[in-house]
Amino acid sequence: MTGNLPDKPRRKRAAWAAPVSAGLAAAAASVLAASLEWDIPPAAKVGVTLAAALLVGVTTWATTETRPRRRAPVEPGALPPDQWPPVPEHFTGRADSLAALREVFAARRRSTALSPPLVVSVYGRGGVGKSALVTRFGQEVANWFPDGRLYADLRGGVDAPVRPDEVLIGFLRGLGVRLATDPGGLDELRTLWLTWTKGRRILIGLDNAHDAAQVKPLIPAEPGCAVLVTSRAPLFLDGTHDTRLGVFTEAHGVELLARLAGGGRVVDDLESAKKIVRLCDHLPLAINICGGRLATREQWTLREMAGRLADERRRLDQLQVANGVDKSVRASVQLSYDDCTGIQRRLLRLLSALPAPDVPGWVAGELLDISGLDGADQLEALIDAQLAECSGTDQTGTMRYRLHDLVRVFAAELAGQDEEERRRSAVERVLHGYRRRAEEAAQNRWPQDWSKGGRRASAEGQLGAGDWLNAERLTLLGMINLAAQLRLWELTWGLTRAFCSLCHSLRAYWADWAAVADIGCEAARRTGDRRALAIALLDSAAVRGGMGLRDRALREAERALEIFGELGETWWAARAMRTIGMTLFSDGHLDRAQDYLIGAITAFKGEDDLWWMARTQRNLAEMRMAERRPEEARELLEDALDIFERAGNRYSEAQTLRAYGEVLAAQARGERRAGDHRAAAALFTKAGLSLDRAAEMFRQRGELWEEARCLRAAGEVGDPAGGARELGYVRRAEEIFVALGDSWGVARNAVSAGRALARLGRIEESEHELRRAVHGFQELEDRWWMARSLRYLGEAHLDAGGHGAAVEPLEQAREIYRSLGNEAGMRRTLELLRQARP
Repeated sequence: MTGNLPDKPRRKRAAWAAPVSAGLAAAAASVLAASLEWDIPPAAKVGVTLAAALLVGVTTWATTETRPRRRAPVEPGALPPDQWPPVPEHFTGRADSLAALREVFAARRRSTALSPPLVVSVYGRGGVGKSALVTRFGQEVANWFPDGRLYADLRGGVDAPVRPDEVLIGFLRGLGVRLATDPGGLDELRTLWLTWTKGRRILIGLDNAHDAAQVKPLIPAEPGCAVLVTSRAPLFLDGTHDTRLGVFTEAHGVELLARLAGGGRVVDDLESAKKIVRLCDHLPLAINICGGRLATREQWTLREMAGRLADERRRLDQLQVANGVDKSVRASVQLSYDDCTGIQRRLLRLLSALPAPDVPGWVAGELLDISGLDGADQLEALIDAQLAECSGTDQTGTMRYRLHDLVRVFAAELAGQDEEERRRSAVERVLHGYRRRAEEAAQNRWPQDWSKGGRRASAEGQLGAGDWLNAERLTLLGMINLAAQLRLWELTWGLTRAFCSLCHSLRAYWADWAAVADIGCEAARRTGDRRALAIALLDSAAVRGGMGLRDRALREAERALEIFGELGETWWAARAMRTIGMTLFSDGHLDRAQDYLIGAITAFKGEDDLWWMARTQRNLAEMRMAERRPEEARELLEDALDIFERAGNRYSEAQTLRAYGEVLAAQARGERRAGDHRAAAALFTKAGLSLDRAAEMFRQRGELWEEARCLRAAGEVGDPAGGARELGYVRRAEEIFVALGDSWGVARNAVSAGRALARLGRIEESEHELRRAVHGFQELEDRWWMARSLRYLGEAHLDAGGHGAAVEPLEQAREIYRSLGNEAGMRRTLELLRQARP
C-alpha cells in the first residue's frame, strides 16, 4: 500500500542530499505518448500507449542498469541561457586589455590538466570602463561556452549590494531549474549550483562586485566554466587572474570622443578635443557623457564644451553638495544634465529614487505622468546623453534600462529639488503600475486563486507570467519595500498579494515569498481591512507550511478561517478549511484533517466552484490512500478527473492522473493478494498508462518536480513483472529531486527505493534505503514519515521471513504513531507486530 502525501519541502536540509552527476535517459517513448492528446481511434490510442509504456520500460532498464552517466542530472531548457548585456555601441580602445584576456583564456584552453574554473577579475576606479570591457570580451568568446552565458549586476557600488543567494536563484532558474521546493539557505543553493554546472561550459559575468565574500559562492567548480568579475578594488580571490584597468590614454580618449561627436569636429579642433579628454580625467564614462552631449548639440564647438568643463566655480559648487561622485564624472554629468530639458532632468532625478537594479521603459511614462511612448522617448534622450544605459532584454522580450551607479548618486543628490508631494505622486504611479501588472500576471498564472470559478488559464499566459516574475523579481521586491517605507499600506498589500500568488503557483523564490508574506500581513493590519488580513494570513500559511513550519501555518490558517467566518466570506472560508486540512494531513493527523477537507468540499460545492471542489477531492483521495481505502479514493479521483478534463485544466488533470495511477496500483496489489491475477494484471496496466500519461504531460510543460513525482509513483506500482523497471523509475526520480534540492523529496524517494528493492528480494539494499529515509525525515523533523519508513522496514523484513529483525523498527513506528495520535497507523503497525511476534 502506498499513500502519497503532497510533497512538502522542509525548513532543514538533509545532509545526505548531496549532488549527483547523472543523465536522465531521453525517453523515445515521449514522442509516442504525445499522441494521447489526440484525435485518434480508441483502439489506436491503446496500442500507441502500450508501445509507449513498453519503450519507457526498456529505455529505463537500459539506462539505469548499464549505461554510464556523464551529464548533469536533468536536461534544462532546449536553448542555453544568454543573459549577456549588449556591447556599448561606441566601444573603443582597450586593445591591450583585450589581448591580455585572450591570452589568459587561450592558455586555459591549451591546458590539459584538471584545474579549477578560470576566474578573471578586472578592477579599477568607477567609470573606467570595466563593464564595457568585460561585456565586449564576453561577446567575443561566446562560442567557447556552448552551455550559455549568465550575467548579474552585483550592485557593489550602492548601499545594498545583491546577496549571493539572490544571484544563485536567478542563475539556477536561468539554467531551467524549477525550484519547486524551498532549497534552503546559501549553502544549499551553492550545492545546487555545483550540481547544475557540472559537466557544462558556461561563462559567468559578475559586474560591480562589492567584495570577495559576495563572489566566492558564485564560482562553480567545473573546469569548463569561466567567471569574469569587475570591481573597484582587487578581490584577492584564490587562483584569480587579476587585471587592473587604468584610464584611457589621450589617443584612446580622443578616438572615443570622435566616434561620438564626429571625426570631422575633432579633426577641426584637436587641441580642444585633447583638453576635453584631460578635463574628463581620461575616464571613459565621463568622455562618453561629453561625447553624447556633443552628438546631440551640433551647434556646439569643442572649444565651447571644453570651456564649460573648465568652469571651476560651477564644478566646485557641485562638489560642495557631496563627495560621492568622482570630480571628473561629476563635471561631465553636470554639463550634460544642465543641457537636458526640464522634463529630462526630472526623469533622471526620479529614476534615482527607485530602488531597482533596472526598469522597463513604461516606468518613465508613469514617473512623468505622460503616455508610455512619450516617456520612452524621454528615456531614449537620456540614453543619447549617456546619462542612462540599456541593460539588455529580459525573458519577456522587454528592453530594460538602468543608471550607472555614479550617475545615480549624482541624480540622487539633486532629488531634493523636486517638491516632495510631486515626487511621492510620481513614485505612487509607478507602484500602481507594478501592482496592475503583477496582478495581471498572477491571474494569468493562477486565476482560481483570485475568484471562485476563475477563468481558464492559457498555457501561453501561464508561461508568460512565470517569465514576467523572473524578469521583475528584484525590481518588484524593491517596489514592495518602497511602498511599505512610504506607508502606502493598501498599495503594499496589493503588491504582496500578487507576489505571493505568483510564488505559490510557481513554487518559487521561497525566501522572498516568506519575507513578502510578512510584509503583506503587516500592511493588512495597518489598513484595518480584516478581509485583507485573512487573505494575507492564508498566503503566509501557504509558504510556512511549504517550508515545514506547520505549527505556524496551522495557527495562521485557523485565524484566517475565524475572520472569514465572522465576515461571511464563505468561499474564502472554504479555502482556509482546505489549508487547515492539508496542514493537519501533512503532520499525520488524518482524523482531524478529513473533517476540514470534507467541510471544504461541501463548501466549494455550495459555492458552485467545481475547480476547488475537485482539487480538494484529490487531496482527500490521497488521504484515503494513506488510510488504505483505495475504492473511496478512486471514486473521488474519477469525479475530479471528469471536472478537470471538461474544463480543460491540463495541469490539474495531470496531477489527478498521477494520484489515479497510484490508486489503480493499490487496487491491483489488492486483487493480487486476493488471488485474482487477471484482474490485477489489467489494473497494473491501467496504472502504468495513467502514470505515463501524467509524466508526459508534465514533461511537455517542463514541470520537472511534478514529473519526478510521477516517476516515483511509477516505481511504487508493485507489478511483480516489472520490478527492475520500477526500480529504474525510482532512480530517475531521485536524480531530479536531488537536482532540484528537494531534500524531503529525496527522503520520500528513498522509501520508494527501499520498497522496490524489497520486492526484488534485495533486503540488505532495501534496509539501507529505508534507514536512509528514516534519517532524512528525522533531520527534516517529519515524524509521521519517520514512522511510515520504519513500518515499511518492518514489512520488508517480514516479507523476507526475518520476523526478529522486524520487531525493532515496528516498535519504534508504533511509539511515533502513538505520540501523533495516528490511529490508522497504530492499527496497521500492531497488525504487523502480531505477525512478527506470533
